[in-house]
Amino acid sequence: MRMNSSTPGATYGGNGRGREAVATRVGPALLLFAAAAFVHPGVAANASSETPEPCSAAWYRSIEKKVPTGDGSGHGPDIGSEEWKSVVEFRLGIRGEPDVPSRDSEDWCHHIDRLVIAAQTSSGADADAERASKGPSFDCAGVEAGSIEAVICGDDALATLDRKLADVYAAASKKAVNEHPPALKVEQRGWIKGRNECWKADDRRACVKREYERRIAELQARYRLVSHRGPVRFVCDDNPASEVSATFFRTEPPTLIAERRDSLSFMVLQPSGSGSKYQGGNETFWEHQGEALITWGFEASEMRCLRKP
Repeated sequence: MRMNSSTPGATYGGNGRGREAVATRVGPALLLFAAAAFVHPGVAANASSETPEPCSAAWYRSIEKKVPTGDGSGHGPDIGSEEWKSVVEFRLGIRGEPDVPSRDSEDWCHHIDRLVIAAQTSSGADADAERASKGPSFDCAGVEAGSIEAVICGDDALATLDRKLADVYAAASKKAVNEHPPALKVEQRGWIKGRNECWKADDRRACVKREYERRIAELQARYRLVSHRGPVRFVCDDNPASEVSATFFRTEPPTLIAERRDSLSFMVLQPSGSGSKYQGGNETFWEHQGEALITWGFEASEMRCLRKP
């Protein structure tokens, strides 16, 4: 005889009317308990490969493992007793429901069996979804040890950046569908090769993080996926023919796209003592109080530019 327990908890099963209908009827309370049941001491994570016949002694013991009725110290109602069945119902969140069969019938055992199986199925799916939400957008199985992909797979923050880039790339692809030539996919492959060059860096993680942040910001700006300001036009060196227009994007980090004649430059905000300084490949843009110092091209002379009203 086990001592009575006042501690209640839950799980569940699937034949008869179908698992989906049962899971829907059981509702949120059962799903919440399902997560708890799988971390309870002594609870089996997976269903046995051989399912005991409902209402048999082996079945009662299997239900007790999946829906513990005791307090974890050996105290609880006798397995299979009326009181035990009442606690099982409580932990499954179905006590008092009108469609629960009589506890002295085989229908009761089949009903409980369906609920327990349904709870295990739902809990497993939730666990798979949670694992997927923490990993990168690519499959980490089989990645080469020591590779940049392995670094990403082992770092939650980098994996999050990879998933974010995948989402941003998908959004950019929708806007690039009519581009001719279709450069986005080729550029992305080139970016991946560049990212993987971070294995040469002294701080690989910092290098990878920087590459992801820059690529995400670049796609968001280029395809207008975030809010922006501009274009703002600047006349340089008092020459109306020498004009630079800049559009500023609320990316992270902040960026701009500058245009001069037939060329464009993507630039990223840099630390500076005053004003806003942006750096591109061979271009710089340093704005302060309506005036900008701009260099355009490799070893080009600095231009002094004033914002057009």
